[in-house]
Amino acid sequence: MTDAATALFRSLNSPLIVATTASNGQTAGCVAGFHTQCSIDPVRYAVWLSKANHTYRVALFATHLAVHFLDVADHELAARFGGLSGDDVDKFAGIDWTPGPGGVPLIDGCPNRLILQRATLWDDGSDHLCIVGEPIDASVGSHELDPMRIIDADDIEPGHSAGARGTPDDLTSTRMGASVVDTMEDLAAGAGHAVDLPGGH
Repeated sequence: MTDAATALFRSLNSPLIVATTASNGQTAGCVAGFHTQCSIDPVRYAVWLSKANHTYRVALFATHLAVHFLDVADHELAARFGGLSGDDVDKFAGIDWTPGPGGVPLIDGCPNRLILQRATLWDDGSDHLCIVGEPIDASVGSHELDPMRIIDADDIEPGHSAGARGTPDDLTSTRMGASVVDTMEDLAAGAGHAVDLPGGH
């Protein structure tokens, strides 16, 4: 990518979210900057998760994803979910959260959020996976949201480098089981195509 493209993307200064999910008895969450509404009728919202993250591996088998829109006052939350790795720590320890549909963690202190029911996945072989979901619930906080943006998180060191990738062996180490590993290998074999997931409805 050219320096000019990098500068252009950075100038957009995208708002940040915390995406949370749950599957196979595990909860996970990470900060993400790649997300957008991607359809009007029917309404759909897309989130791209880094394959370096524990959240990516949990989200592969989840039915729901929660999108928490961060406020500029949420720097501590951004540091927790963006600067720590779910491979090493429980990011939800010490914070208040409530299980939502499919067990997805809803962070009590972050009221501006969407709950998505997963519709499709898209993997084109790059370092992020796209999850497209149908919004089934939304909430808005009592104060007007002042979005936290990429530049506001410049001081947060990512919990994983962008080059790190999860593998089926990593899934085994997180005790997801052989059947889950087989499923991930099937998904990987279809990389580059949209994947319709029967568990999403």
